[in-house]
Amino acid sequence: MSNDAELLPLEPSPELEALVQAVRQLARKYQGNSSALLSLLRMLEALHREIREGEFQESLPTNRQALHSLLRDIEANGGWPYISRMRLQDLMFNLLSEPQEQDDGLE
Repeated sequence: MSNDAELLPLEPSPELEALVQAVRQLARKYQGNSSALLSLLRMLEALHREIREGEFQESLPTNRQALHSLLRDIEANGGWPYISRMRLQDLMFNLLSEPQEQDDGLE
């Protein structure tokens, strides 16, 4: 990292806002298609990992003072970004709470 000014919180840029809108639009397009939405979530998770292990790791501070500033910034602005996964229990609950309409036509 070149200087402490880079630690200041960034306002959402037009590029990031456009990216967010594009992802939301894609999610709406895939609404009802769980396979396509799962693929989108997997791609977002892979992108998160790629940025974290690449550009982010390379940009980490090289001295204690800058590291302290970064950690304070992370704490003050919402913590570490995390992509949570749906628990299998929640998925099963959703399946079990659905009406059994599809099975009625097969008997």
